[in-house]
Amino acid sequence: MKTALQIDLTFDQILSVIKQLPKQQKIMLSKELEKEVIDSKLSRLLKTFHTKELDLKTITKEVEIVRQDAYAKQKH
Repeated sequence: MKTALQIDLTFDQILSVIKQLPKQQKIMLSKELEKEVIDSKLSRLLKTFHTKELDLKTITKEVEIVRQDAYAKQKH
């Protein structure tokens, strides 16, 4: 049986506990926090560029135009 506890800690208390961790666990914690920040930034970025006006057909058409232009430039 598991019991869930909620503890109110200040930032300084958390920092004090983290400083007591072995080096390897600090590295693991750092990597986990970094992943969380990256995920958050990626989510914001995706939301910024999300649009209903752009579909795969439109993207494919534009890609083909760019490819044709690049191919034409290579020939000259």
